[in-house]
Amino acid sequence: MEATTYSNFRKSLKSFMKQVNEDSEPLIVTNKNKEEDIVVMGKDDYDSLVETMRIIENKYLYNKIRRGREQLDSKSNYHSWQSDKR
Repeated sequence: MEATTYSNFRKSLKSFMKQVNEDSEPLIVTNKNKEEDIVVMGKDDYDSLVETMRIIENKYLYNKIRRGREQLDSKSNYHSWQSDKR
């Protein structure tokens, strides 16, 4: 994850916004007071992160996805096993 100073970030805001969105990599913006440091990320990446957190926090939905994944994995193993028999 790249980092830049607040002063540099302010001078090159448009460039950093473009970079963060194109690279899908967050950017740390540092300040003299470490408590004022921030992380900048693209909106699409933020939305994806929030959605992932909501899924993980929703036990019913998380378990449903996990069970579906297990079913897919077992079918893949079954089909792989069937192919090996031939």
